[in-house]
Amino acid sequence: MLKAQLGIAPIAWWNDDLAELSDDVSLDECLRQAAEAGLTGMETGRRFPMNMDELGPILDRHGISVCGGWFSGLLLDGDIEVEKDRIAEQHAFFVAAGAPCIVYGETARSVQGERSTPLAQKPKLTEAEIAAYGRKVSDFADWCAAEGMPLSYHHHMAAAIETEAELDLFMKHSSVPLLFDAGHMAFAGGNNLRVIDKHHARISHVHTKDVRMPVIDALDRTVESFLDAVIKGAFTVPGDGSLDFEEIVKALAAKQYEGWFVIEAEQDPIPNPPLDMAIKGRAELKRVMDAAGYEVSA
Repeated sequence: MLKAQLGIAPIAWWNDDLAELSDDVSLDECLRQAAEAGLTGMETGRRFPMNMDELGPILDRHGISVCGGWFSGLLLDGDIEVEKDRIAEQHAFFVAAGAPCIVYGETARSVQGERSTPLAQKPKLTEAEIAAYGRKVSDFADWCAAEGMPLSYHHHMAAAIETEAELDLFMKHSSVPLLFDAGHMAFAGGNNLRVIDKHHARISHVHTKDVRMPVIDALDRTVESFLDAVIKGAFTVPGDGSLDFEEIVKALAAKQYEGWFVIEAEQDPIPNPPLDMAIKGRAELKRVMDAAGYEVSA
């Protein structure tokens, strides 16, 4: 039987880009709620101490492990040696924590954190530029893995690698493992089942982000930004949005994916209480995991 683990990202409680979408809870309470929801892992956020001497006892108290975490990469315009220095502390911390991977998100030229920049103004690269970029990210990922912690590359709205076509070119010109994010791919207009079929051999980590397609379809991408979309409620947890996670998870199972499925849904915590959303997302994931034949670690 295929093995799976269910985790969550802290962005449901604290949004690092939008303070107004952050709940006023401590790290300890955040982990307590995740454990209450039946989740066994959490990705890191800015409120996490970056050393296991401090974090370890808090994780142990709630039976939670580190199941990944974002790194704001700058390789599109930057230098590999500089990036090695920038990632060094997180890399050492993740090795000590026994994390499965560091989530690499490209932030150079990205407009994902700029409230005033429309989605339509995302960076656009030629295939030659993607090829050069892919080689650079692959070399960096090879170094990270050789030092004991693999990367998983996150395609992302408002960033250089956003659309299915851009991801196809990036995968063609790179060897880096892939973080598959169903919500970001759907938002970008891609076909999740087709992406899984094409790139399953490289998928090493999965974000189970759901979307509210009526919100996305109503956006004016020439005026509204990624953060505008988040505030309007573009994202939510599995079972609360428009995506069919049973078919997505079954497609991953058919390709023998094993590993983490991480709930990641940045939205307003007032109308969408994080604990309630975590419980709802976990219940839907467990339902579809059972249907797909996964054994979920408790």
